[in-house]
Parts: sequence; structure tokens; C-alpha cells
Amino acid sequence: QVHLVESGGGLVQPGGSLRLSCAASGIIVSINTMNWYRQAPGKERELVAAITSDSSTNYADSVKGRFSISRANAKNTVYLQMNSVKPEDTAVYYCNTLLGGYQVYWGQGTQVTVSS
Repeated sequence: QVHLVESGGGLVQPGGSLRLSCAASGIIVSINTMNWYRQAPGKERELVAAITSDSSTNYADSVKGRFSISRANAKNTVYLQMNSVKPEDTAVYYCNTLLGGYQVYWGQGTQVTVSS
């Protein structure tokens, strides 16, 4: 059974930093593409960052140069380092993976609020 558990969200001031974690069980993060999505109020869920099994990374244009996705294989955990955050980064952030080409798994989400 696959479980993805996000943590690390909270209130941060504009320009500040935050690191989100996604602890996985039931899968091995190092051999699967792992994604971070976010959903702001009234908006559709969007892909923020992804890391593949060969450590290739991709980012949404809105976060390039500010966010960084990584993983710690020994902890079976994926991270999203968020720097120079902006109010428009306010959203619920979700960890996600797709197995077998059709089984989608989501975590419960962690709220990030950027405000002074």
C-alpha cells in the first residue's frame, strides 16, 4: 500500500524560504518519478516540480530559479526547497506519483501561506 505524507508547510514572509518533505512508503522514490503539485484557492491543481529516476528535474516556469526538488534515497523522502517565496506561491502543496502508467497516488497536502 502506497502512502505519501507531506510536511513542512506553514506561514512564511515574502522573500523567505521553506522546505517541504514527502515521506513515502510502499514505493521506492529513487526508481519512480516523483512530483510536487500545488492548488491555490479557486485555481486548478498545477505541476510545480518533478524528479525522475535518473535525477532529471523539471520546473514550472513560475518557480524556476527559486524552487528545487531533490530526494534522500536512504530516507525514501522527496523534498521541495522553496526560496524567495512570493504571495502567489500560497497554496496547498501535494506530493504525487504515478505507478504502472495508471495508478495515481497523492498525499494529503500541506498548506503554504506567504504573507507579511
